[in-house]
Amino acid sequence: MKQVIEVKRREGKPSQVVVGDVINSLDNYLPEGKRVIIITDGNVHRRYKEIINRYDYCLIGLGETIKTMTTVNKLYAELLERGADRTTFIVGIGGGIVTDITGFVASTYMRGLRFGFVATTLLAQVDASVGGKNGVNYEGYKNMVGTFNQPDFVLCDLSMLQTLPDREFRAGLAEIIKAGLIADRGLFELFENHPIDAFRNDQSLLNEAITRAIRVKADVVERDERESGERRKLNLGHTFAHAIEKCGNEFLHGEAVAIGTVMIARLSAHLGTATQDEADRVRRVFERMGLPIRTEIDFKRLVKALKHDKKKEADSVSFVLLRGIGDCEIRRFTFDEIDRLPDPAAE
Repeated sequence: MKQVIEVKRREGKPSQVVVGDVINSLDNYLPEGKRVIIITDGNVHRRYKEIINRYDYCLIGLGETIKTMTTVNKLYAELLERGADRTTFIVGIGGGIVTDITGFVASTYMRGLRFGFVATTLLAQVDASVGGKNGVNYEGYKNMVGTFNQPDFVLCDLSMLQTLPDREFRAGLAEIIKAGLIADRGLFELFENHPIDAFRNDQSLLNEAITRAIRVKADVVERDERESGERRKLNLGHTFAHAIEKCGNEFLHGEAVAIGTVMIARLSAHLGTATQDEADRVRRVFERMGLPIRTEIDFKRLVKALKHDKKKEADSVSFVLLRGIGDCEIRRFTFDEIDRLPDPAAE
């Protein structure tokens, strides 16, 4: 069964997120009569070369270390060499790194080309490719250079997740759980009531979880496309997560989000916006899904990394605090206030 979620944009037709058996009908989503260039990585190309080889394509490397301006500049050069012009349509096929880079390149090459995504990982389907944030890392800081520009479409084919390694699958679940905590209590409770194997083996359950998570994000993005206010709620757990990633490369992004969200739940309980029972429920759900819930990184190191967070304003940074399961609020803290907080990573 195919489900279509529309995300309204400031200009033009809504961005469409399509969940279902869609990879073999990619042509149906491409603009008629336009030249198409695909950006993907070697792993995805090997797995889906029968589809990708029908088009012109550019290959990029693997891993977070290639999400830099060096890769962007190489793609600019390739697009120029291949004669890409302002009528060319770009498609990113891959996980979050591929879609982040593709969206940024398409948004900036010749002042902007139209583009779409085929998201091949769970994290990309529910988060990275939805909502129009495109960016690359700079000097070790995540997504420091980027744009707000939504794709024409995002195709999410669940069959592509069957070959996803277990660790990456679990990391993607972290973003779905986060969506439930932000605005869908029932989605969060799906994870309280089902073991991880159910999400791996029951396509209808996984489809429901993915679709509900996308709807949470789509609803927020429609109200605040450029993150001037409410969209910051989508950063639940991410302020600490980005600091964790800055301090080392031990964790996948979704794993860092799990740890960061558990830390925020504890902090919310300490500040009284959530109860200790709710914080414990958050910890148990991430643990139940096989995700890490703590880090050995010293809290002072994390605070130092926070001072370089792109969402920092002067001497303060925003945290998204829980107001129970399925609700949250944004609150700014000065770094002096943060220094006085108890370590939310401590048991």
